[in-house]
Amino acid sequence: MYNILVADDHAVVRSGLTYLINQLPGFTVVDEADNGNNTFSRVSQGDINIVVMDLSMPPGENGLETTKRIHLEFPRVLILILSMHGEEEYVDRAINNGAVGYVLKSSPDTEIINAITTITTGKQYVDENVILLKSDIKEITADGSSTNLWGHNHLTKREREVMPLIALGYSNKEIATNLHISTKTVEAHKASIMRKLALKSHVDLVRYAIHHKLIEF
Repeated sequence: MYNILVADDHAVVRSGLTYLINQLPGFTVVDEADNGNNTFSRVSQGDINIVVMDLSMPPGENGLETTKRIHLEFPRVLILILSMHGEEEYVDRAINNGAVGYVLKSSPDTEIINAITTITTGKQYVDENVILLKSDIKEITADGSSTNLWGHNHLTKREREVMPLIALGYSNKEIATNLHISTKTVEAHKASIMRKLALKSHVDLVRYAIHHKLIEF
């Protein structure tokens, strides 16, 4: 049995996906999440096999960044993106960040079913309605040359968790409570982020986060 986490900021979408997936033999939705941080936290509990996730779950961390974090920390978890974005840029980034499947929200239910059953066989799946050659997938995953290498890649795992929250205006105390760390630790992470990215002010950090699509409003 595959345990699935459905992540989308719209409750009606989560309900629809849950109903659809639960009809498939061998698959069950065990939980739902409505943003990137909650998705990562739920996966951290260790019982999730597959994440079906939207890329846009504002306000908060962009799904592309959540995908990368999950893949780096839990490489055995299969990530299937369900998105309204069909542009090649989004597909490229999602796959390079660790997603094994990509389906458009505008596609019929059969695409979701085909994607889920395909990725569990060890193969990648890209919606046939996405204008992307299958041969492109190998190129995307080969060396990452088709995507931009973001300057924040050298931040630590915790710094990547803290940064979107800082950019969104959460206080040090709120961030500390959310991530179960001390306010002193938050301050230290913030200073490290600013130094590593050569940012001089909170405004600069917000601009950086928006430019690199780490947060959405």
